[in-house]
Amino acid sequence: MDLALLRTFVTVHRAGSFTRAAALLGLSQPAVTSQIRTLERQLGRPLFLRQARGVTPTTIGDELAHKAAPHLDALVEIAETGLDDESSLRSLHLAGPPEFTAERALPALTALTSEDGQGFALRASFGNAEEVLEGLAAGHHDLAISTARPRGALLTATPLCDEEHVLVAAPRWADGIGAGVLRSKGAHALEDIPVVEVHESLPFVSRYWASVYDSRPAAPGTVIVPDLRAVLACTTAGAGLAVLPRYLCSTALERGHVVALHEPPVPPLRTYFLVVRTGTLAMSHIARAHEWLLRAASDWA
Repeated sequence: MDLALLRTFVTVHRAGSFTRAAALLGLSQPAVTSQIRTLERQLGRPLFLRQARGVTPTTIGDELAHKAAPHLDALVEIAETGLDDESSLRSLHLAGPPEFTAERALPALTALTSEDGQGFALRASFGNAEEVLEGLAAGHHDLAISTARPRGALLTATPLCDEEHVLVAAPRWADGIGAGVLRSKGAHALEDIPVVEVHESLPFVSRYWASVYDSRPAAPGTVIVPDLRAVLACTTAGAGLAVLPRYLCSTALERGHVVALHEPPVPPLRTYFLVVRTGTLAMSHIARAHEWLLRAASDWA
């Protein structure tokens, strides 16, 4: 079986479309279509179901991808690192949400970049769950951190850690309302406080309100910034209330720069998953980074 055809097939399987696969491979779409048809003729079975938006693998297509992809990835790794250049470092490409990756994952992994003879070069990129999982499936990343568990068998996810969410604001907002009012009125006492969030849809605040108050937030977003570290900075400056991961705001809480407006008996949690392409844990540098992060996560609780 022609390895070039297999490489094209795996790329289409990961990309979910002939058009995206062609862009990744540097080929024309007709060339990709022709190669897939050739492979299907050789196997005597259809590998994809053509749809209006992309393609869906058949059962045979899924089975072939899961068997072939890890071996193709290993061949690519050999080609990239070389057999004779012992001084060259393997590169680990990590993707994840910017705040968690910067504050948690990258500091933990830097210890592996300096190990004599066994270290690797570290490359990181940031994105939301959909972006990092799509990039991982397409082969752009080796390891991804995601708040969404991927579907299907192409990607393998392992729970990494749980993130506790805290409702916080600068002390003046809490002082203005009063602890007694906060306890008695709950969410109603917070209706006049501006909201600081990462998106107009208020994903963190809405999730907190639904979990703790069984309602929706009344106030719209006043300050919208696409980074939780910026949300914390604006909240500390007095812009309004925010819902933040405890690991990100714990220092500000300890120093009194922000205060928790509510401490529910069961705080809202969000789970992070460590995700790889199925089979790639056979590669030593990916396996070591995967194990190292799982070990580090035991200290993050």
